[in-house]
Amino acid sequence: MSGLVSYRAGLAAEDAVARLYARSGRAIAAARWRGTAGEIDLIARDGAEVIFIEVKHSVTHAAAAERLSRRQMDRIYGTASEFLAGEPAGQNTEARFDVALVDARGQIEIIENAFAA
Repeated sequence: MSGLVSYRAGLAAEDAVARLYARSGRAIAAARWRGTAGEIDLIARDGAEVIFIEVKHSVTHAAAAERLSRRQMDRIYGTASEFLAGEPAGQNTEARFDVALVDARGQIEIIENAFAA
C-alpha cells in the first residue's frame, strides 16, 4: 500500500473502532491524543474507567496483531500516564489497554486488557 492509502485505511479503521465502542455505550474521550511520549489512537470511557485503544489494521487480524511491538506498548504506557495525570484521580484512575484488530474486510476484533496478557 502507498503511504497515503495506508494512512487513510488506518484512519478509517480508527473511525470504525470508535463507532463500535460508542455503540457499546463507551464514550470516546479523544481520538489521536498526543502527549510528549507519543500518540494514542483512541481513548474511551466506561464509567470511571479509562480505556486506551491501539488500533492495528492489516490484511488479517493475525497480521495486524504482529504489528504491535514492545517498544510501541512502552510508548503507549508513557502517553497514557500523561493523559491520566489530567484525570481527577490521576495515576490511580482505573484504566485498561485494549487492542483493536481490523482486517482488510473491515472486520474488527477487540482484545480487551491486551497489555496484561
